[in-house]
Amino acid sequence: DFLVFDMWSKAGLAGKKAPTVTLRRTIRTYGGLKDEDRIFTNLYLDGKGGSPYLDGALKRGDWYMTKELIEMGPDWIIDQIKISGLRGRGGAGFPSGLKWSFMPKVSDGRPNYVVINADEGEPGTCKDREIIRADPHKLIEGTLIAGRAMRAKAAYIYVRGEFYRETEVLQRAIDECYKAGLLGKNACGSDFDFDIYIHRGMGAYICGEETSLIESLEGKPGKPRLKPPFPANAGIFGCPTTVTNVETVAVAPTILRRGGAWFAGFGKPRNSGTKLFCISGHVNEPCTVEEEMSIPLRELLEKHCGGVRGGWDNLLGVVPGGSSVPVLPKHLCDDAVMDFDSLKDLKSGLGTAAVIVMDKSVDIIRAIARFSEFYAHESCGQCTPCREGSPWLHHVMQRMVTGDANVEEIDMLEQLAAQIEGHTICALGDAAAWPVQGLIRHFKPEMVDRIKQFQEKKRVAQLEIRDEQIKREMAEQDRHREIFN
Repeated sequence: DFLVFDMWSKAGLAGKKAPTVTLRRTIRTYGGLKDEDRIFTNLYLDGKGGSPYLDGALKRGDWYMTKELIEMGPDWIIDQIKISGLRGRGGAGFPSGLKWSFMPKVSDGRPNYVVINADEGEPGTCKDREIIRADPHKLIEGTLIAGRAMRAKAAYIYVRGEFYRETEVLQRAIDECYKAGLLGKNACGSDFDFDIYIHRGMGAYICGEETSLIESLEGKPGKPRLKPPFPANAGIFGCPTTVTNVETVAVAPTILRRGGAWFAGFGKPRNSGTKLFCISGHVNEPCTVEEEMSIPLRELLEKHCGGVRGGWDNLLGVVPGGSSVPVLPKHLCDDAVMDFDSLKDLKSGLGTAAVIVMDKSVDIIRAIARFSEFYAHESCGQCTPCREGSPWLHHVMQRMVTGDANVEEIDMLEQLAAQIEGHTICALGDAAAWPVQGLIRHFKPEMVDRIKQFQEKKRVAQLEIRDEQIKREMAEQDRHREIFN
C-alpha cells in the first residue's frame, strides 16, 4: 500500500505545483512465531534434550539465573509481569501482574499461598497437561517465581485426577528439584524458602473455578464461594491465596529473563505474548501449538493443522476457546483473529484457546445439545438458575435435535439462556448459556428448518394414519354388508 501526499507550500509557492512524496505504509501482521521465540520447546518431547526431567530442562535453558531473579524481589517481578501485558491463560484473561499485586505485602500473621489450577476440565482443552507431561520444570520454576512475587511460602498444584501419568512426571520433577536444592529451604541458593505440593482432583468440572478448587483442597465438596471475600484476602485455610493457571505461571521465568517488553512485542495491544492453541476436530492434523497472539484463525489452522478436512469451503463453524464459548460460523471465521478482544467483538471468546473445528458433516444442533448435556451434568446445583436452568436447556435442546418443538420455543430457549447468564455465583451458568446463544444467533434458520421438517413428517404420518384408519373402517363396513347379505 502507498499513501500519496501533495505537499503544498505555505509561503511563497502559492499557485505552484507541489512535489509529490510517496510513503510506504507498514502493516503489522501477526503469526509466524519463530522457533527462537517459543517458550515451550518440548511439547512433543522433541526439544533440546527431549527429556521432561531436570537434565533436559537445563539444556533447554530452564533454571538459568533463577536465584538472581528471586533476589530481584517481589516488586520487580510484578512490574515485569505488568509490562509484559500477560493475561491469565485459564480462560478469563485477567491481567496477571495486577492479580498478583492484590496479595498482601505485609503479613498479618497468616501465610500467603499460591494455588496452581491444573484441573483443565474444559472440553477441547489439552494444553496444561502437555506442559505437565513434557515441560514440567517450566511449571515448577514458574510456580517458584510466582510464589516469590506474592510473598508465599508454599504452593499447591491441583491436578485433574485423570492426568495420572502426567502427575507421576510432575512429582518426579518436583523430587528432582528438592534433591538439587531448587526447592525447599533456601530455594536455588537464595534466602527464600518455598515448598510445592501436588493435590489430585476427582474430575469435577466445577473445581476449575477458583473458589470451588479451594473448597476441594480443604476436603469439602467443590462448590463456589460467594465473593467477597476474595481469595487474595481469605482463600485456602482462610489465608491470602492466588489461584492461577499452569500456562500463566509457566511463561513467567522466560518473561523475566528476556524482559517484559519482549513478551509485550507479540500480539495486538492488550493481547500480548505467545499462546498455546489446542486444535481438534475436523482438521487434517490436530495439535497443540505455540503461536503469537492475534494470529488469524485461518492461518493458524492451515499452517499448523494442514487445513480443514475437505478444504476451507467445507468449514461449517469453529468454537474458538473451548466448549463454553459461542460458535462462530464460517463467514466470521474467514477474518477472525485469535485474541481476547477480537473474539469478544465477534461475541465469542478466546477462553482457553481450545479450537474445535467442525466441517459440514456436523449436525450443529446436535453438537451444541451435547455441550448442554455436559454442563447440565457438571452443575454443582448450588445456584437455582444453573441447577434448574441447565437441565432445562438440555431437555429443550434434545427436542431441537429432532425438531420436535415449535418455532416459538427458539425464542423461549434464548430467553431461558439469558435468565441463566450472569445470575450465578460462578461462570458455569454462563458456560451453559453461551453455546446455546451462539447457536441461535448464527444457526437459527437451521433450527427453524429442522422444526418444519419434523412438523411436515408428522403431518404426513398423521395423514397416512388417518388414511389407514379410513381403509380399515371401509373394509369393516364391507365385511358387515357381506354378513348381512
